[in-house]
Amino acid sequence: MKISVAMAYYNGGTYIEEQMDSILSQLGNQDEVIVSVDGASDGSEPILLNMEKKDCRIQVIKGPGKGVVKNFENAIRHCTGDIIYLSDQDDIWKPDKVKKVNAAFDNLEVKAILHDAEIIDENGKATGAESLFALRKSKPGILKNLIKNSYVGCCMAFRKELIPVICPIPKEMYMHDYWIGTAAEYMGQVCFLKDKLIGYRRHSSNVTQMTHGSIDFMVKKRIDIIRCLGLLKKRVREIG
Repeated sequence: MKISVAMAYYNGGTYIEEQMDSILSQLGNQDEVIVSVDGASDGSEPILLNMEKKDCRIQVIKGPGKGVVKNFENAIRHCTGDIIYLSDQDDIWKPDKVKKVNAAFDNLEVKAILHDAEIIDENGKATGAESLFALRKSKPGILKNLIKNSYVGCCMAFRKELIPVICPIPKEMYMHDYWIGTAAEYMGQVCFLKDKLIGYRRHSSNVTQMTHGSIDFMVKKRIDIIRCLGLLKKRVREIG
């Protein structure tokens, strides 16, 4: 079973080497890490190119420059593995992440897997906060996740058969992870593992925040999601 790791990158030079080391140590020779780069104006381009040169499993590609959702889509489209893991550029994978997630895919009905995460600070130290699952009250279910999203991308892996369903991601979808998780719900089962398999790093430059937007913004997001669900169901039917 070949593993692909899809990473959306933007000015992540501060943490990328630590994150990449934690990923590569768990991958086999046939596996790959696709890094879609929307920007490296922080001076990190030489770091990325050097990592790619040193390890043939790393493939650095040009991103579309249209934001994080399209950057992840670009990385996913270039993946050739049987299982696609999503990865942020600044977290730390626990040493047993791949082993435990792969084992859960032994159930062929499972189309996507989410695992819990430990909250860490910018120095990689545990903050002592509740785990990500506890904070988000994570569990499967389309309606539950419409109300409060449990599908956090950095904790997600899914089967390659979802790619023609999820791509292209509609421009109305505010985040890729909810779209992928919902597609997996329509196509089969989503498994939630209680294990904390990454250190989820929180710092001043995070793209995603732990707090909600305004009520108007949240309402608009959900209206956009509902409009997109019809398209998602249509794609699932077409794939069969």
